[in-house]
Amino acid sequence: MKILVIEDDRKISGFIKKGLKEQGFVVDVCENGDEGFELASEQAYDVLVLDIMLPGRDGLSILRGLREAKITVPVILLTARSALQERIEGLNLGADDYISKPFYLEELLARIHAVARRARGDQLSLMQAGGMTVNLLTREVKIANAPVDLTAREFSLMELLLRTPGRVFTRTQILEHVWGYDFDPETNVVDVYIRRLRSKLETHPEAPRIETVRGVGYRLIKPPEG
Repeated sequence: MKILVIEDDRKISGFIKKGLKEQGFVVDVCENGDEGFELASEQAYDVLVLDIMLPGRDGLSILRGLREAKITVPVILLTARSALQERIEGLNLGADDYISKPFYLEELLARIHAVARRARGDQLSLMQAGGMTVNLLTREVKIANAPVDLTAREFSLMELLLRTPGRVFTRTQILEHVWGYDFDPETNVVDVYIRRLRSKLETHPEAPRIETVRGVGYRLIKPPEG
């Protein structure tokens, strides 16, 4: 998932960015409310983590502007523990959740997964294709009940392909979703990671396969039933 963190406290934003990137998220950080609103309006994000007290445009103003523009990205507010009225106002403006400072990263991760699932309409944290199951919460992958060891980036790539089996993703689309929109478009990192995933899947006949669509990109093909 792509996450935008708008937080002017560099210690907090650095803590969040480091923790989320270790979990395979693509994370952009902005310290100014005006710039944050512009990013949130122009870029596609899965979740927005938004501090209320910001230089420039404050967090509630950003939230109000996004909802007035019909931008429905899930928003988690970062609030002071005593800021009850701000939390109430934020929820009334269309925030999806809030978390009070200080907080544990594990709690923020759980809330990000929860609001993202609700936004997608997912009811379960398990995804399946053929004999492969992927647990989005524990980040465990199994094929025919045998565990498959994936790195954080490999997991993110698998999740992207698995969400819409059969859809062709270009290399640029994969880069934007898995590595971030500002990643070097000339890199061959997508092809390298596709090869790594294939090598881990091809030994299992029950696993889906990753097909190359020449001149376009890649797509996930489910194994034939029976």
